[in-house]
Amino acid sequence: MPIAFAYTLIVLLIITSILLTLLILLHRGKGGGMSSMFGGGVTSSLAGSSVAEKNLDRYTVLVAVIWFACIIGLGLWLRVTLNS
Repeated sequence: MPIAFAYTLIVLLIITSILLTLLILLHRGKGGGMSSMFGGGVTSSLAGSSVAEKNLDRYTVLVAVIWFACIIGLGLWLRVTLNS
């Protein structure tokens, strides 16, 4: 396999890692944990998830799947390259 494939996966992995970190940080806390220790534990009067939260969940899962595929692709590329 060409080395450009590995470089493409590495760049995609870096981009998805940054995006995944940002998307996870955008999620609202569900109570408990570090956010409630520093005064972030105020509950909202709105019940249920909004459309924005559901879309944020979908985007997070999509980016996580792409991130995971990059990890698997790099591992397979490395295995093929080292065995050749």
